[in-house]
Formats: sequence, C-alpha cells, structure tokens
Amino acid sequence: MTPEPTTSTAGTAELDAARLLLARLGVSPADLLGLVDARTPAPTFAEYVPVVSAAVTDSSRRAYRSYWNRVLDQWADRRLDEIKPSDIERLAEYVKTHVVARRNARGGRSAAENLITALRCLYNRAVADGHLAEADNPARKVAKPRRLPSTRRAVPDARLVEINAVAASSGDDPVLDCLLLRLHTETACRRGGALTLRPADLDPEQCLILLREKGDTVRWQPVSPTLMRHLQQHAEERHAPASGQLLRYRNGDPITYRRLDHLWVRIGRQLPWVATQQISTHWLRHTTLTWVERNFGYAVARAYAGHAASGGDTGTTATYVRASVHEVAAALAALTGEQHPLQLSDA
Repeated sequence: MTPEPTTSTAGTAELDAARLLLARLGVSPADLLGLVDARTPAPTFAEYVPVVSAAVTDSSRRAYRSYWNRVLDQWADRRLDEIKPSDIERLAEYVKTHVVARRNARGGRSAAENLITALRCLYNRAVADGHLAEADNPARKVAKPRRLPSTRRAVPDARLVEINAVAASSGDDPVLDCLLLRLHTETACRRGGALTLRPADLDPEQCLILLREKGDTVRWQPVSPTLMRHLQQHAEERHAPASGQLLRYRNGDPITYRRLDHLWVRIGRQLPWVATQQISTHWLRHTTLTWVERNFGYAVARAYAGHAASGGDTGTTATYVRASVHEVAAALAALTGEQHPLQLSDA
C-alpha cells in the first residue's frame, strides 16, 4: 500500500542535512520505512489480558473480569493492534443484546458502557507498555452510551422503619443485618467501605471510622457512640483480627457482597415494594445524603459522601466551601439524636 503523502514543513537545508546524516550512518530512507514493519508484533488478547488482570487492583479486577472474559470469547487469538473502533462497537452491541435480563435492566446500556471501560483500561496499559501508540488506541475512539438518570431516591422514614423491622425479625443473623443497615444509614458508605472496615480502623475516643472506598479514597467518617459500641462488640464476639475484616458471620468467616444481596432479597419477600422498586444498599446512601443536603447544605453533604473536592459540574466554588469533619459530625448528631465527641469539642 502506498503511504499517504504528508505535508513537510522542513526546508531544503534541513532535508539536505538529514540526508547527509543518514549517509554517514549508513542508513537509507527505505531502511527507516522498513522499521515500521519490523517492529515486534503486539500480543494477542489471550496473552495480554492476564498481564493486565494481574496489574490492576482487586476492585478493578472484579469489575472488569466478566467483560475481559467476553473479549477473550470473541478475540482471544487476535492481536491488540488488529482491533478497529468498529470492532469494539459491534462487540458492545453484542453485549447489549445478550445481557442477562433483570427487573432493573435498562436495555444493556450499562453492560456496553462497562465493556468499553474495561477495554480502555486494557488499551491504556498496552500504550504504557509500548505495544501501540496512543493515536492507535481504538478504545479511545469509541464513545460510551449516554448514562441515563438514576431511578434511586431517598427512602421515606416510614419505609425505612419497615425495612429495619424486617431485618431485625427474620433471617439467620438479624444482629449482623441490623448492624449492616445502621452502618450504611449513618455513614452513607458504599458496600466496599463496609466490607473493608477493620477493627484497627475504629477510633472509639473520637467516634470515627476509617473508610476505604472506590478510587482508593480514604476518609475518617464520624459515627454515633451507639454504632461505635456495637462495632466494637461485633469485632470482639466474632474474633475479628485487628488488621482483618470486621464484619463477620457467627462462625468467624468474613462476610461478602452476597450477604447484602441476600438481605435485600429476603426483605423484598416480606415487603413487596422493596422487590418491585429494586431497593438496595445504595438507596440508603441516597436517603442519608438527601437528608443531609436538605438540612445542612451541599458542602456538608459532599463531605459526608466522601466525594472528591474537584470542580466538576459544580464549578470551582466547591474548592472554597469544603465542610470539615466537625460539620459532618454535627449533621450525624442531628440525624441520630446522639451527641458526638467532635461536635462537643467544636462547641
């Protein structure tokens, strides 16, 4: 194939100097063109996916594994540099139409978005490792599907009482389930934050817990004295090691995401509206943060949520109106009806 002509900005003197240098080095222009064809071939997906999988964090591996498996099903023996943006678009459409149908499904848009995100992670690593140039990255040239507005919203107080009543009166470990619901309601933490909590992350004197959540974010979150007491009791009774996971079953095994999934399935059997609306743990986060925003303003709600303080869609003003942990503690005290040590020290 004849290469497309390019517009040169070099003058005659520069070109003569380049020819002279090449001649002294014993290199011809044809030799330089041949370097493109002589470069090391890019690895296949079967060869490279395990490399990337071993390099990313555990949370990224969990999020992308199923999509990388889809890629391997379709392209295992193809090289990374053989894929075009149109190939990715076709695979995204295939994933959309073959997604597992759930009651809260939204036409496979999330599956297509997650596939493209997984491929961008893969190709970003390939660029960094020198297997292809950034300009040849096909995943960057494919737009993600527009994300639809979330259907989640705050759960009314009366409904929240029903949820807690069912958790306290059913299941094989209502103590654990009630502790989970209270932890998520008080702190508005994500599931990952609850599951990575350790006894060593508890500061009983100041009623603070250290939360580790997505994006490797870490923050100290105020909790009520009551919740702190129950977290300490739970860790002691279930023999949680100081540097190990705090939340555990009665036999001492650490819980997983499945415990929360099963909890909502069980609640949904007794409260049909929970199953119909697909209520989940993340709804508790919406509930608490909505209440905090309505009563204490956006800055405190942002700090309560642990969101990064960046411009984003709120403008640079957010940089100057950050709320302190003492303000978060004051909001928590109003939410729980219990005074907090940091609130008292700030009075």
